[in-house]
Amino acid sequence: MKIVRNVLIVLVLIAGGGVLGWQATSNGWITYITGVQQNEASLSSGDQVDLSLFWTVWGLVEKQYVDQDAIDRQKMIYGSIKGMVSSLGDPYSVFMNPEETTEFTKDLDSELDGIGAQLSIENENLVVVTPLKGSPAEKAGIKPGDIIYKIGDKMASDLTLFDAIKTIRGEIGTPITLSIIRKGVEKSFDVTIIRAKIDVESVTKKVLDNGIVYLSINQFSDKTSDEFGNAIDDLILKEPKGLIIDLRYNGGGYLDIAVQILSYLLDTDLPAVSIHERNKADDETIRTEGGKKLLNIPLVVLVNEGSASASEIVAGAVQDHKRGIIMGTQSFGKGTVQEVEYLKDGSSLRLTIAKWLTSNGRVIQKVGITPNIVVENYEDDVKNGVDRQLDEAIKYLENLKK
Repeated sequence: MKIVRNVLIVLVLIAGGGVLGWQATSNGWITYITGVQQNEASLSSGDQVDLSLFWTVWGLVEKQYVDQDAIDRQKMIYGSIKGMVSSLGDPYSVFMNPEETTEFTKDLDSELDGIGAQLSIENENLVVVTPLKGSPAEKAGIKPGDIIYKIGDKMASDLTLFDAIKTIRGEIGTPITLSIIRKGVEKSFDVTIIRAKIDVESVTKKVLDNGIVYLSINQFSDKTSDEFGNAIDDLILKEPKGLIIDLRYNGGGYLDIAVQILSYLLDTDLPAVSIHERNKADDETIRTEGGKKLLNIPLVVLVNEGSASASEIVAGAVQDHKRGIIMGTQSFGKGTVQEVEYLKDGSSLRLTIAKWLTSNGRVIQKVGITPNIVVENYEDDVKNGVDRQLDEAIKYLENLKK
C-alpha cells in the first residue's frame, strides 16, 4: 500500500492541486473501509464507543425526511466521515470523496491554469498561504495571510473548500473577483484577477555583477533537486563570492527534496529534520546525504510569511548548523506531517500523523522561523519595484568581502 507523507497540505488554485509530500512504502496504518458495525466500534485504546445515536439519526432521516427522493445514502456516508475528521479541528486532516480526491491529486508539475495561490483553512476561514511567484495572484497583490471571505457574489463561508476552489477556477483570460480581509487594513477590499496559464519554474538562477549568485526555489517538487543541481554545477568551479537562496512565497513540497537541497549546503550525515510521531519508537531524524557540496560559499537564505513547511525545513537547518544567515520576515509556521490513504472507492483520507522539528529540535508549528536579520519589504517598495530584502542580502554578502 502506497502512503504519501505530506509536509504541507494546501490547495493550489490552478487546474489541479498537488499532493506535496515525501513518498514512502509501508505496510499501511489503516485498512479499506468495508462497512460499519451498527452498535459499537473498537477503538485503538481498547475503549468502546456507542454508535447507536448515529444509527438512530440515520433511521429518522430514512423514515421521516419529507423529500425522500433527495436522500443520497452515499453522500450521507461521505458527509458523516467528513464531519468525523473535521471534528479534530485540524485544517490539514481531511476526508475527500472520489471527485475531490481526483481534483486534489492532479500533477503539480504539469501546465496549470488559474490564479496561482496556495490555500489552507484556519479558524474556519479560507486563508492564502502564499501566492506562487510570478502568478496572477501575486501580480494582483494577493499576500500570505489574506482571508478570502467572498468569491464573486458567493460567500466563502457558505462553500466547502472544494466548492470554493471550483468557483475560483475558470476559463483562461476570464476575471474572478475576490473580497479580501487583510491584517492591518481597516476595511475589506476587492481584488480582480485574470485567470491564466501558469508554468511554475522550480528553480531560477541569476548571476549578479558583483560575483553573487541568486537562486530562487519556487517549490519543492520532483524536479527541484535536479534543477537545483544543474544550477550549481558551475558554481563549484567558479567559486562565487556569495550565494542567495530565495525561499520567499515558497509554500513547501516534498520533504525528501528539502533534504536533498540541504545536502548540497551542509556536510554529509548531519541532521536535517526530526519527525516525531504518535509512537515515540517511530520517531526518526533524517540526515543529509553525500554528493557535491557548497560548503565554503557565504550564504543568505531569504524567507517571509509565505515560506512554509519544506522551506522552513531548509531555513531551519541552515540556521541550526550556522551555515548561513536567514534574512527577511517570520515564516509561516507549518510543522506537521500528513499521510494520505487512498480508499477502495477512490476517496482518500489525509491525516496528521506526526510533527516535524528543526534539526536541533525547535518546534515550528504556529511559530515559524525567526530570521537572524529581520528586513521588511514595505508596500511602497513593491509598488516601486524595490526589493529591500534582496538588496540587504546583497549588501550583507558584499560586506563580508571587505
